[in-house]
Amino acid sequence: MALHTWLLYLLAVTGLSLTPGPNTMLALTHGALHGHQRTLYTISGGAVGFACVIALSMVGIGALLQASAHALLVLKWVGGAYLVWLGVQLWRAPPLQLDAVGGMGRASHRSMMFRQGLFSAISNPKALLFYGAFLPQFIDPARSLWLQFAIMAGTFCTIEFLFEYLLARLAHRIRPLLQRFGKRFNRVCGGAFAVMGVSLPLTR
Repeated sequence: MALHTWLLYLLAVTGLSLTPGPNTMLALTHGALHGHQRTLYTISGGAVGFACVIALSMVGIGALLQASAHALLVLKWVGGAYLVWLGVQLWRAPPLQLDAVGGMGRASHRSMMFRQGLFSAISNPKALLFYGAFLPQFIDPARSLWLQFAIMAGTFCTIEFLFEYLLARLAHRIRPLLQRFGKRFNRVCGGAFAVMGVSLPLTR
């Protein structure tokens, strides 16, 4: 992966990590209930789950690239349209209700927390579709697909891990702010998704 492509990917996944999802909400809840050190097990499980989902997405992308030389271009534009659609949905979404995930944080056993993070990352079928739309924007078909997978999965999981750990440490301060400004936050994140969806397919 070329350095400029990786830097663009790093910027995109940093913005992606800021978008609230099941794992960020789980890290926030577990951080408030069990403390940031114990929540490391939850976050680690999520990182493993994200790596698995990214790997499955790359398998599908690799199969399409073998079937057609033009598949990557098609994936870029279809994926961009999907990202715009997700942005519109997030813009219109109501503020997240943290109480909805509160029940997920009752068990404090380390292995249970790891499994909760893992299953939260892999149990949503939309995640596979999302990565199938997101990753092709940064793939160079002339380079090793699995080396690019290692770089992209490692980068994403590292950024996500650090962000979720920060959430866990600041859980008691962030939860009231997210509840107060949740609608505005959704619109900022939704707008960012839409911008990515429009601009990334045009990036070379």
